[in-house]
Amino acid sequence: MSLPDSYTQKPSAISEYFESFKAAQAPERVSYKFLENLGFTSTNDRMIIGILKELGFIDTDGKPTQRYYKFLDKNESSKIIAEGIRDAYSDLFAVNLRANELSIEDVKNKLRSLYAGKKTDQVIGRIATTFNSLCELGDFSIETVPKQECKVDNTTETSNIRTERPLPNTQEKKEIALGSLQYHINIILPATKDQAVYDAIFKSLKEHLG
Repeated sequence: MSLPDSYTQKPSAISEYFESFKAAQAPERVSYKFLENLGFTSTNDRMIIGILKELGFIDTDGKPTQRYYKFLDKNESSKIIAEGIRDAYSDLFAVNLRANELSIEDVKNKLRSLYAGKKTDQVIGRIATTFNSLCELGDFSIETVPKQECKVDNTTETSNIRTERPLPNTQEKKEIALGSLQYHINIILPATKDQAVYDAIFKSLKEHLG
């Protein structure tokens, strides 16, 4: 879960930033020099670097990540931006799964609660505006499901399994039919190795039950 600290004072330029990144070759590092080469020479333009870090497009050293390279695929760009936004503003999406559809005022209200007094209202307003401008570039049509580890509790499973055991040799099940009725008689046999004992028992049963 996370909330961003970065924002831009030029939210209207966010679309231009990403279009320029997409058209340019990925640099070794996204630096001030790289931005200047793309025509972004204002000190306010430099704030996009912090945003890229929080979106997971570059690492702490400014080096492009795998997400940055995936973004360069023009068919996937908007989906990758949405993916980065969901990660960077995960606390906001935890409050509202469709946070990308909220108005700026609604986003501000949610952020005030989430930041719990840690940000001034002015900063919250800038973060909300930055979020809104980013969302305009993202394709949120494919909803992502948080990954969950699937762990099997072997102890629990074992305890829930009923083990079927064969009847011991001291117990046999006799099935005897009388007319149209059918009876099931369980006979407990004594533990003995003397076959004569078993013969006598079954002989007696035969005589009495037919």
